[in-house]
Formats: sequence, structure tokens, C-alpha cells
Amino acid sequence: MKILIVLTSHDQLGSTGRKTGFWLEELAAPYYVFKDAGAELVLTSPLGGQPPLDPKSNEPDFQTEATHRFEADAAANAALANTIRLDTINQADYDAVFYPGGHGPLWDLAEDKSSIQLISSVLASHKPVALVCHAPGVLRHIKNADGTPLVKGKKVTGFKNSEEAAVGLLEIVPFLVEDELISKGGQYSSASDWASYVVQDGNLITGQNPASSAEAAKQLLQFLSKRT
Repeated sequence: MKILIVLTSHDQLGSTGRKTGFWLEELAAPYYVFKDAGAELVLTSPLGGQPPLDPKSNEPDFQTEATHRFEADAAANAALANTIRLDTINQADYDAVFYPGGHGPLWDLAEDKSSIQLISSVLASHKPVALVCHAPGVLRHIKNADGTPLVKGKKVTGFKNSEEAAVGLLEIVPFLVEDELISKGGQYSSASDWASYVVQDGNLITGQNPASSAEAAKQLLQFLSKRT
């Protein structure tokens, strides 16, 4: 079982002068769900090398058992420091793909042609793709074979407008994940702010927020187990 984890390379929070990137819990929690299940993991990002970490995600209030485990894991940190360039990835080499969130993906992965092609081809191969928090916004430009938006008619979730308001970034992000999924015809639903909530529609799995990342990873594994 080989799983590809796709991380952002974008580190600027709009024009605020503040840093962003990927959200640590959304990498660490799924990483160990997969690792403890015996999966082989490969990390990738648009630029390759070390992806930017959202510094806020490493503050004490947002640290978890999984983030502490990741920070103490030399092999995990080596993999993170040496991510493979996304445009060199062949989806046929992987059984599944997972996208952690953080605000960074809204700027780069949502527009990245290699990411769009990767998700399209993985889903067309009937393999699972899971995206959490802001990462479901990466689906915005992906289309079905007939040209309709991928998410049209599909059950999806992602970072809520009210959660974006709570972190004070409604006017900073390039688009709101909830609004974008709805505008593309997605059947968007959510739980209360910051609660774990995951939606699965076929081989597409989406999670609402950081708290949903471990459960999204577990549902991806369940999908794979049913295929074997």
C-alpha cells in the first residue's frame, strides 16, 4: 500500500506579510494513521524540497500527540525536508492520495496543473483521494469528462465560512472553500465549528477542518481495504 501526500509550497498569507503553509496536525495525524497501518508514504509538493509550515499550527494550543510524535521522528522530518516535485509524480505508482490543508493550498495547489491532473487521473482510476480543511478548495478547477465541475452533485465538506471568520481571514484568502464548493454544484454539508466531520462520496473523501484529518485518513484506508 503506497500513499502519496501532497503538500503546499506557498508561504505568503496574501498581502499581510504573514507566513502560511501547511497545517501541521493535518499532516501529522494522517501520517501516523497511514504509517501505523503499514503504508509506504511519499511526500510531494509543487516546488519539491521543504514545504512551508504554517507557524501558527506549531503553537502550543494547536499541538497534539501526533504533532509531537512527528517532530520527534527523524525519518518523517527527513521525508518532509525532501519532498518530490509534484510535476514528476506518476499517479499509477500510488494506491491513494491525501491532501493536508492549511491556507497555502488555496494559492498554489488550487491552480496547479499537475495537481489538477493528478486528482483527475487518480479518481478516474477508481482510487481514493482525500482532502481536509482548506484542501477541498483544490478541487475548484477539476472537471468531469463531460466538462462539468468534479464536485457537481457530490457530497463534500471543507473549511466553513464561520471557521474562516473565526480566524479572521475572510478578506485575506483568495476564495472561501465553502462558497467555492457550493458554487461548483457540490452538496456541501458541515458540522459545528471545529468538530470532526468527514464526508465520502464514492472515492472522494473530504474533511471539514484540522480535527477531521485523522478520520479522513481512516476512511481512506477503509476504502482501500474494501478493494483488496
